[in-house]
Amino acid sequence: MLEELFNLVKGTANKTVVNNPEVPNEHNDEVVAEATNTVASGLRNMVAGGGLESILSLFGNKENQPGGKGLMSNPVVNMMIGHFAGKLMSKFNLGGNQASSVANNLIPDVLKGLINKTNDPNDSSFSLDKLLNSITGGKVNEVQQQSGGGFDLQNLVSQFTGGGQGGSGNAGGLMDIISQFAGGAQAQQQRNGGGGLMDLIKGFIK
Repeated sequence: MLEELFNLVKGTANKTVVNNPEVPNEHNDEVVAEATNTVASGLRNMVAGGGLESILSLFGNKENQPGGKGLMSNPVVNMMIGHFAGKLMSKFNLGGNQASSVANNLIPDVLKGLINKTNDPNDSSFSLDKLLNSITGGKVNEVQQQSGGGFDLQNLVSQFTGGGQGGSGNAGGLMDIISQFAGGAQAQQQRNGGGGLMDLIKGFIK
C-alpha cells in the first residue's frame, strides 16, 4: 500500500514539484518521498493517538473529494501541510513562501486523490481497508476475524458521515476497535521508527 501511495504522490506532483523551478530537479524524487512519508506517517500517528474517528470522517466526507471544499478546514490536513512545509525548508532549503506554496498544493491534492481512489469501487489498488491495514499492521483483518466476518469498515465510516447502523456501531464495540487500531499503529510506529518508514519509501525511487 505504501508503494501505491508513493506512485499516487509522484503522479500528483508534476505541476507542484517536477515542473516547479523553485524545486531543484535533483530533489524531485526525494520531495515526493518526503510527501509520501508525511501523509503515511500523519495518518498512522492519528490512528495511534486514538484518532480513528478523524480518519474515518476525513475519508467519508464528500466535501473532501475532488471538487469538495472541506479538506483545507481539516486539522489533520493542516498538520500534514505544516509538517511537510517545514521539511521542505529544513532539508531542501526552500524559502518559506515557496515551501508553503508547494505544501498547500501538493498535500491536499494527494489526499483528494487518495480519498477518491479509496471510495472508487472500480479501483482495487486502493481501499480504506488496505490503507488502515497498512497503517495498523493488519488490525482490520484481525477485527474482521474476531467478529466472525461481521465487521464492516464502510458502515463504520457512515456513522461519522451521516447515520450508519450495525453491530460494530455500539459505543463499547467502537471504543474497542479504536483501541485495537491504535495499538496496531503504535506497534508500527515502533517498528518503523528512526527513519524506517522513509527508508522503505526511498526504496520505491527508480
